[in-house]
Amino acid sequence: MNNRKAQKMLYERYCDAMYTIAYRITNDISLAGDVLQEVFIQVFSDLAQFRGEASLGSWIKTITVRTAVRKIRTESTFSGNGLGDSDEPVIWPEAMTGSDLEKAILSLPEGARTVFLLVEVEGYKHREVAEMLSISEGTSKSQLNFAKRKLQTLLKDFTER
Repeated sequence: MNNRKAQKMLYERYCDAMYTIAYRITNDISLAGDVLQEVFIQVFSDLAQFRGEASLGSWIKTITVRTAVRKIRTESTFSGNGLGDSDEPVIWPEAMTGSDLEKAILSLPEGARTVFLLVEVEGYKHREVAEMLSISEGTSKSQLNFAKRKLQTLLKDFTER
């Protein structure tokens, strides 16, 4: 697809949401920008292969997540922490703002943050996360549990300020 107007419209429609996902995963402004650039190069070059099995936004989001994960893979260590799986929700204080919560999430170690965002924010299943990150499903569950426990501690500290 070499229609520049259509490409611009597609970019403008999805760039903010994809940048947000990339930033949340990489926790780095520069890397998120690199991810966004790579994503749209791939989207524009592979658009003819888009089969419509999912929405266009979902397809672009999948490309974004995979590209962001690839960017941080060399810097991240995904390892189990032996904590098991937890379905306990993270509860935050009433006075906490979305910005405070975002800071808490961004302060998580990369592996735990990535799994937390993919499962809890983006809605991926552990099986899908494990495949995307080249880790076991058990490691995905363990990282999510670690992230929830760490967030709970961070949020508790917030209320004690």
